[in-house]
Amino acid sequence: MNRREMRSWMWAEAVDRLDQADRLQRQFFRLAVQPADRQQQPRWEPPVDVYAGTEQVLIEVALPGVPADRMELILGPGELVIRGERALPNRPAGTTLQRLEIPYGRFERRLALGPGQWALVDQRLADGCLQLLLARR
Repeated sequence: MNRREMRSWMWAEAVDRLDQADRLQRQFFRLAVQPADRQQQPRWEPPVDVYAGTEQVLIEVALPGVPADRMELILGPGELVIRGERALPNRPAGTTLQRLEIPYGRFERRLALGPGQWALVDQRLADGCLQLLLARR
């Protein structure tokens, strides 16, 4: 590889790494506010898609590897809170961690809802995503 090709390759690698880091920060590592008690506080916020109409809201939350019994939903006045914990995956004996991009630990996501009273109409956990359908009462 000549000098020019080497520079081009190094630049492409650097840009790729920066892009990966930026994507991870935006998608998975939006850190929640860290209060004094760090053990019980969330370490990350799961990404969400929100589809809102006048009478219904569909929320899809990316929670790969989080079973239903490890999450909690709190529907309060004007706010929905989704929290829980994603455990570190078991790794096969004799392996070492080379890359950890999917976040683990305690998570919490707070979503402001429109004015009025909301009720949880449907809840599904499929393909690593939690889908919630809320309807205005």
